[in-house]
Amino acid sequence: MRTLIISVFSLLTLAGSLPAHALEYRSVGPNPVIMYDAPSLKGAKLYVAPRGMPVEVVFTSGAWSKVRDVSGEMSWVETKDLITRRNLIVKVANAKIRASADEAAPLVFSADKHVLLEMAEPASAGWVKVKHKDGQIGYVRISEVWGL
Repeated sequence: MRTLIISVFSLLTLAGSLPAHALEYRSVGPNPVIMYDAPSLKGAKLYVAPRGMPVEVVFTSGAWSKVRDVSGEMSWVETKDLITRRNLIVKVANAKIRASADEAAPLVFSADKHVLLEMAEPASAGWVKVKHKDGQIGYVRISEVWGL
């Protein structure tokens, strides 16, 4: 038992000393892409991801990236089909996008769940500046979107 406790403690200590990796988010490029269950065109086709869909890059191997989508599902996509532009997905029923990063600021527009927004500026102090495809710009709480 003592050996087991020492082993677990050693593993936890080692895990705590490993370098932290920043999350990397990308978006599906200008065309929809097929998501696979393995890093190969011979893998099973899981679904078609729409253009602009944000994904979290978990691992890259050669020409393929393993990604997580807003639902938490993991799949593989050809890295060439991802772009660096940051898009976000609204994850609440009715996100309020305001004129400034303040709950008391005037409402610019609201966005329903699953609406795609482009990140206009990096998040700061719990808010992120976003742009709707119609051109409207405002600030939304980071807790109301996915992709940061």
